[in-house]
Amino acid sequence: MRVVSWNIHWGCGKDGRIRIHAIIDVLRKLNPDIICLQEVAANHPELEGSATANQFKQLAGAFGGFHAIEHAPSEIYRNNVPRLFGNLVLSKYRITQAQRHMLPWPADPGNRPGMPRGATEVVLDTPGAKLRLVTTHLEYYSPQQRLAQVRRLRELHAETCARARIFAAHPDMDAPFQLGERPASAIYCGDFNMAPGDDDYQALLAPGVDGAPALVDAWATQHPGHARAPTTGLHGYPWPDKPDCYDYFFLTEDLAPRIASVEVLSETAASDHQPVVLDLTPGA
Repeated sequence: MRVVSWNIHWGCGKDGRIRIHAIIDVLRKLNPDIICLQEVAANHPELEGSATANQFKQLAGAFGGFHAIEHAPSEIYRNNVPRLFGNLVLSKYRITQAQRHMLPWPADPGNRPGMPRGATEVVLDTPGAKLRLVTTHLEYYSPQQRLAQVRRLRELHAETCARARIFAAHPDMDAPFQLGERPASAIYCGDFNMAPGDDDYQALLAPGVDGAPALVDAWATQHPGHARAPTTGLHGYPWPDKPDCYDYFFLTEDLAPRIASVEVLSETAASDHQPVVLDLTPGA
């Protein structure tokens, strides 16, 4: 099973032009089963390159055999037209549930306003077992807001795992009540805007709460003792000041033995971030 996570920078490449077809070409060559994208835009002409098209629809249309779940935590209306900015999940596997979580956005007078952030959760019918997948894009400018968002992700994780221990769907239940069937086993991926070893990174990987399985960093698990490949700051983009790692795959500890590989695709300059590719062996 191959999962790709990528902050696509609304398709704006190094030349300042929007080339969604370049994003699509890279993704097709990677041949993923699941695609998790951040910074997908619709009707945002003020963004660099003028992101006027609905990229959610463009990307979903390019992968017509995939199930698509979009989530735009930033939803602004002008002349009754929504301007959207957020996450997109595309999956070859059947999606049985979707949850769109808004993350905390506490006021922080010492930093730029930032934007609303969210986490997109889906339950997937993967070969062998159901699996929960969450993709997110955390705050960059405010450490206070980012830490609050990390804490909320941990709360949601603990809540879901507690429910998984006691909940079993029954065919006699009305459909809305079957939403609780969300497995504890999970993949968390996206642009976390934190460096390895930061306080919020350590907070996310702290021991599980109330019996919830802890999360592990897929790269650190697969490449112990090796320098981490940067996921941004390549190809001469003006941001950040130096190459660094902000994009991750975190997995519940029960999935760690299934990690076959995790790599950063450093060649493409189609975005100011690089795609991160996770391969898992089949489940039991």
